[in-house]
Amino acid sequence: MLLSDGSADSLLGNLAGDFVRGVDLSSLPAPMQAGVALHRAVDRFTDSHPAVAASRARLPKLWRHYRGVLVDVFYDHFLACDFEAHAGEPLDAFATRVYAALRDHHDRLPPRLQSAAPVMIERDWLHAYAHIEGLELVLRGMSRRAKREVALHEATAALREHYTALKSDFEVFFPQLVQFASRNSM
Repeated sequence: MLLSDGSADSLLGNLAGDFVRGVDLSSLPAPMQAGVALHRAVDRFTDSHPAVAASRARLPKLWRHYRGVLVDVFYDHFLACDFEAHAGEPLDAFATRVYAALRDHHDRLPPRLQSAAPVMIERDWLHAYAHIEGLELVLRGMSRRAKREVALHEATAALREHYTALKSDFEVFFPQLVQFASRNSM
């Protein structure tokens, strides 16, 4: 969402990228479609980045199928912890803007995001990412939605164990991601 062009539609499109499987994208407003496209481009960039690969390799083998998701969540944690330095605005202001967009445009969101948005707002997911305890709650929710039962919240032990190295990987990755997104904004 941070990598959007700042408009509500772009911001929501970037968020909706995780919620549009099976949705006819042409039914979304053009800026939201562009946000989904940017989200997908960011996913491809992230999946192929050496720092992200290094982070995935730091996680125990038991998380093999979930390493990518866990690294994404851990990187969101590092972003939330030092949000203003990375984003140029306080996390409070950004979260307020995101939650307002989710409320104000609820009727235009893809169905799965319409269901998730009230929970996201009520549980204040954006602030939750700044604390390991909050990550555990987010990961418990992801576990409930997984096809197979998995205790993703237990992966925070690996975050604690490799915190410095994972944060270092993030610090290499994130500025390059910002540059990539600025060159690839639709």
